[in-house]
Amino acid sequence: MNYCKKIQQHFITVCKHKYFVFLNCNKAGIPVQGILHDLSKFSPIEFFESAKYFKGNSSPIDACKKAEGVSKAWLHHKGHNAHHYEYWQDSFDHGGKPLAMPFKYALELICDYLAAGRAYNGDDFTYDQVYNWWKNKCKNPIPMHPQTKLFVELMLLNMKNNDSNDCLEKNKAKQIYKLSEKLIEQKIII
Repeated sequence: MNYCKKIQQHFITVCKHKYFVFLNCNKAGIPVQGILHDLSKFSPIEFFESAKYFKGNSSPIDACKKAEGVSKAWLHHKGHNAHHYEYWQDSFDHGGKPLAMPFKYALELICDYLAAGRAYNGDDFTYDQVYNWWKNKCKNPIPMHPQTKLFVELMLLNMKNNDSNDCLEKNKAKQIYKLSEKLIEQKIII
């Protein structure tokens, strides 16, 4: 695929992803976050690198990391978007420390994961796929705060078990968020 075609297809994929994030954020009661979600993807540093590595069925950032060892687009993206757990890191001079994500950003993260699955898998999307992707991601250690990780786990498991994203509704999601806080505080689940 030539570069001009990659630019066009990447633009379409980003817009499709943003559309699905917006639908999920509306259900979650955070529509403004759905509108503002990932606007940095249109910045030159993110857009043109991602277009260069566009394939259509996987993240161009992962392709860039594989080819070049680092993605400048990703470094920019995670630093400008609070819905990424990598944004919530501190104390790098002392080994790094993941911070718990505030509810509204943790909820947007889940909307993002669902939308990525929808954008890449189209009509073949299932909640089971997203949950399996998450479990595979967690096979290796990730620098995510335990409470945030448990919240994501419980939300995606709920969707898988019910074949529905009804738990995205703000009150239901807030209950799951509070449960994850309580379980971590009481050291019931680590």
